[in-house]
Amino acid sequence: MTSPRSRISKAVIPAAGLGTRFLPATKATPKEMLPVVDQPAIQYVVEEATAAGLTDVLMITGRNKRPLEDHFDRNYELEDALRRKGDTERLSRVQASTTLATMHYVRQGDPKGLGHAILCAAPHVGDQPFAVLLGDDLIDPRDPLLTTMMEAQVEHGGSIIALMEVDPDRTHLYGCAAVEPVADGVLRVTGLVEKPDPAEAPSNLAIIGRYVLDPGVFEVLGKTPPGRGGELQLTDALQTMSTDSALGGPVYGVVFKGRRYDTGDRGDYLRAIVRLACERPDLGPEFQKWLRTYVAEEMPTIG
Repeated sequence: MTSPRSRISKAVIPAAGLGTRFLPATKATPKEMLPVVDQPAIQYVVEEATAAGLTDVLMITGRNKRPLEDHFDRNYELEDALRRKGDTERLSRVQASTTLATMHYVRQGDPKGLGHAILCAAPHVGDQPFAVLLGDDLIDPRDPLLTTMMEAQVEHGGSIIALMEVDPDRTHLYGCAAVEPVADGVLRVTGLVEKPDPAEAPSNLAIIGRYVLDPGVFEVLGKTPPGRGGELQLTDALQTMSTDSALGGPVYGVVFKGRRYDTGDRGDYLRAIVRLACERPDLGPEFQKWLRTYVAEEMPTIG
């Protein structure tokens, strides 16, 4: 296990999923590139990592994910066209994605689950703790979850997972944690179950897509057999780590009560767009006015 004072500098973003829930839109376009207002979902995630001081970002990709690399690379022709038009505002926004972080990419190859995707990051990460950000979860920048988790890792060591209270009848959609209190805002994880039936869930605290992991996770993942769905489950590795400090544990949880947008679900994706658009100073006032009119005039006729 590394020292709890080890500096965290690297972020890993698994992005090899097929995005089947958004077909046919994702037939030729990675789900991570679907726009949330006027910015691809993946850019919000990279911005969150860099806001927490993680400027070394490894993206785990797969087939048909080349647009991700292109988005964070320079587009000289587009930049030149905007420059010649004098469109400095759009030029600045286009260039912003190319200077966010030092980006690296590795292909997962076979889609063998989240645990396997993280295992692909081992050569790049090395022997330091690192953050994992799942692209389906957008965390509002006003709620610095990742910074809080990194601070908890510095204080307590081990690995940190983000937890969120969910309705008990929705536990089958998440990994769920059994916990005990340790300190203000930090819980010791004593057990984890991947997508349990409500009657078997250890709590209603669900794991959401943010982790700060000890590098011992790589050794554990390498010895973990395939789990639910025949895939290598990160939850199974974290369960092992929660019982053995020598394997990168213990595992702690931070309960998140802020604003989170789930772009992996079609309904939540639409709600995320509406919420973020309403809060934009350039779009919000006019959009909110239209939305109020739509709700007042059209909604009573639906259903």
